[in-house]
Amino acid sequence: MTIQKICIAGAGAIGGTLAARLAASGQRVNVLARGKTLAALREQGITLDDLDGRHHAMVNASDKAEELGPQDLILVCTKAPALATMLRQIQPLLHANTIVIPVVNGMPWWYFEGIEGRFAGQRIQAADPDGELARLLPARHLIGAVVFITACREGPAHVRSGNPHLMVMGELNHQYSERLEQVRQLIERAGIEARATDQIRDTLWTKIIANLTSNPLSVVTGATLEQLYSHPDLSPLVRQMLDEILLTAAAYGARIRFDPQTIMEMGAGMGAVRTSMLQDYDSGQPLELATIGDAVVELAERAGIRMPTTRHVLALARFLASQSQASASTNH
Repeated sequence: MTIQKICIAGAGAIGGTLAARLAASGQRVNVLARGKTLAALREQGITLDDLDGRHHAMVNASDKAEELGPQDLILVCTKAPALATMLRQIQPLLHANTIVIPVVNGMPWWYFEGIEGRFAGQRIQAADPDGELARLLPARHLIGAVVFITACREGPAHVRSGNPHLMVMGELNHQYSERLEQVRQLIERAGIEARATDQIRDTLWTKIIANLTSNPLSVVTGATLEQLYSHPDLSPLVRQMLDEILLTAAAYGARIRFDPQTIMEMGAGMGAVRTSMLQDYDSGQPLELATIGDAVVELAERAGIRMPTTRHVLALARFLASQSQASASTNH
């Protein structure tokens, strides 16, 4: 199958980055968006400022999937709390061979799909409580992805990113495939470093480690990545969480390329970056605590591993989020 019709479902910071890069490379890009973002995309296209300069391109935007029609490749770029709603919306975009790549933080609902062994076919309750995600999107459509892109929205259709872009993709069954290579080349031609792997879950754990050691604690403290991983009052706490997560990852056969000290140094080297979860907290958005944190704790429990520090930090972040939402609803 030749990939001709591409859709970005969700035009936030990451979706905007991918849409801008793909469209600027000459691809015809459809974007499923809404509200002010939809209006801006229609009027002025998508703009991305990154390390290579400014990229601007026009896209075909709509808030109705039926208008866009069946797509060959869909990049689902949304926050985990909105994932079920988005997967319902994209149903008219699917044909028999549509490739769907969820670009979502945290532990994916498909983690135990496409593999053999005693965990095969199990469901992670925190990631897919009632199995709706698995029902909406059969595993045959899926390619797993881990995206290392930091970006923020400057406006409804304007995104800024100050770090290199990297996207790692892999089939759920740990096999290389023609469609995987086709997507990899497509992403690479858009100026994004793209890698294909036969061990996507290893890369997934690497990203989860980064997210879980930083995001919830950033909500509690307001700290940047540099502060979290290097400040003497915070880094010991981060290191305790890191050790708990590494133990859980190892229990599920994951191989992490980096040693703990290197992970800490890499985190500090990200600089004065505010995590996406802290940005969501500040703007009153729901936090991705279930997929980034609760799902990992759930897996740890199944493996008989205790995660006391991680649990405490998640509880603090959840309390602050509930207080913030309660205050917001009272003010309205």
